[in-house]
Amino acid sequence: MPYPFLPAGDDAVPVAVRGFARAHADLVTLHEDPIHLVANHRSPDRRVALVSGGGSGHEPLHAGFLGRGMLDAVAPGPVFTSPHNKAVLHASRAALAGLDAPQGVLHVVKNYTGDRINFGIAAERLRMEGIDVRRVLVDDDLATDALDTATGRRGTGATVVVEKILGAAADTGAGIAELAQLGADVAAASRSLAVASRAQTSHRTGEPAFALDGELDYGVGIHGERAQRSVPRPPAEELVARMLDEIVAGLPDGSDDVVLVVNGMGGTALLELYALAELASQVLDDRGLSRTGTLVGTFVPALDMAGFSLTLTRMRPEWTELWAAPTGTAAFPPSTGNPSTGNPSTDGPGTDDRTEEAR
Repeated sequence: MPYPFLPAGDDAVPVAVRGFARAHADLVTLHEDPIHLVANHRSPDRRVALVSGGGSGHEPLHAGFLGRGMLDAVAPGPVFTSPHNKAVLHASRAALAGLDAPQGVLHVVKNYTGDRINFGIAAERLRMEGIDVRRVLVDDDLATDALDTATGRRGTGATVVVEKILGAAADTGAGIAELAQLGADVAAASRSLAVASRAQTSHRTGEPAFALDGELDYGVGIHGERAQRSVPRPPAEELVARMLDEIVAGLPDGSDDVVLVVNGMGGTALLELYALAELASQVLDDRGLSRTGTLVGTFVPALDMAGFSLTLTRMRPEWTELWAAPTGTAAFPPSTGNPSTGNPSTDGPGTDDRTEEAR
């Protein structure tokens, strides 16, 4: 059996989602037909429902970010597969139902064909009901920033940053047009890159998705897609510097303030991630970039892949307070601390045992 601690059957996702909902019954409510989750606690000032979702296998994305200061509803799909548009539709309706004087729904969508199609169908159905629906498309993956990529840059680790900043802004009562523009701006200011030393285990065959013999797959995808290139495995210091140089070069012009996300791909120890965060911080200091915030943990994995991703978002002054705003979710740190200090104890570098939740 590929994952021996999952229940038998073709699709263990509903069981896992029920387990997540039961473990966090104070934070979320589960609806099963079709399957979607809704946040229990939201700011009374919120006027726009924030809805996201996608394939499972990336826990805690997205269900772990349901709650005050972040998302209103989530539609999880099968492993590495988009949720059905019906699930997105019901999640959107449920999110709206919990708001006073709702203005509409904002979908946060990662740039993958299935997600775009299913969220798009749900959006059209909502518009037929007279609901204003906008979309924020997250497309931060440098590995797919090429003309021959059919869909363009994929959506990866920056999704967490977009959802955090949008959630804080929504809690201030911001309108749907303002939030849609903010989400687009944060996504445009973000770039990510991921590497792996071992592929994820296929949930169907129980075998590694691809083989690596002493090499590093440089530029893997959120679903564990094989990178276009493999390289000899360098020392961690060299690897982090190389990745950050590429990410910084890919960022648009702007301030020298950035948010850094060091994300585990599922099979990387937190000890490693903290070491990588320190190495990354040193590189950014050397490049003259100031960290508005640092987030370290497993937030967007690819099942059990051994690897990590780095994300940088070039911040604007008005985003700093939004990034630092408190949250009440299962997986995002309750506070990212004082953004002005950069002190490791208050810079929001970590998470806790709540980072392995259902997407």
